[in-house]
Amino acid sequence: MVDLIGCMDRLSYRFKDDSLLHRALTHSSLAVEQHRMGEDNERLEFLGDAVLEHLVSRYLYDTHPEMREGAMTRLRSSLVCEGALSAAARRLGLGEYILLSRGEEQCGGRDKDSILSDAFEAVLAAVYLDGGLEEADRLVQAYVLSAETLENRTSSKDSKTAFQELIHADHKGRTIRYELVGESGPDHKKQFTMRVMVDETEWGVGYGPSKQAAGQAAAQMAMERFKQTCD
Repeated sequence: MVDLIGCMDRLSYRFKDDSLLHRALTHSSLAVEQHRMGEDNERLEFLGDAVLEHLVSRYLYDTHPEMREGAMTRLRSSLVCEGALSAAARRLGLGEYILLSRGEEQCGGRDKDSILSDAFEAVLAAVYLDGGLEEADRLVQAYVLSAETLENRTSSKDSKTAFQELIHADHKGRTIRYELVGESGPDHKKQFTMRVMVDETEWGVGYGPSKQAAGQAAAQMAMERFKQTCD
């Protein structure tokens, strides 16, 4: 038996139809083992993938007006990839609630990235079906779009280093610096604005939930501009 109440506590959400959560936590290996084909989380995972992409796309569109399509696509991909979602599932403690076959359990399935990421998408879909888009968005904001996650994902691209290498490849003596332009919002949801200067010329402006994330976004915008000038 799975502790649905415990899982709901982790999610900070009470299901009206807890059979949705039970289905979301049921891995296909258990459905096969118990001869209950189709009673697993794969269809919910399919829906959750679409809900997640929509919510992340809307967030990036609303909060990063400086980003070009290509940059938004790359950042979205890094936020919804298997590694990112399995990390979100681990922070949520989802692994202990997943229903697995005996064989999958013995093979360490409870900590497999593929199983965890699929379960996260399935649970997201279950929350969406039971509570609507607002509740699904709350879950995504907490575990996929948190300030820490965004900073790590944006930093992993290391746009600052890439931009520095682009500039210094042709202009070794030029100075690059990042300046805080402004900040807004309440303390728990700050939005920072940074700009990147090359010598005395502004090359890009970026926004983000931290100075580091905003600086990376500014560097990304500057790289897009640099590439346009070279085309």
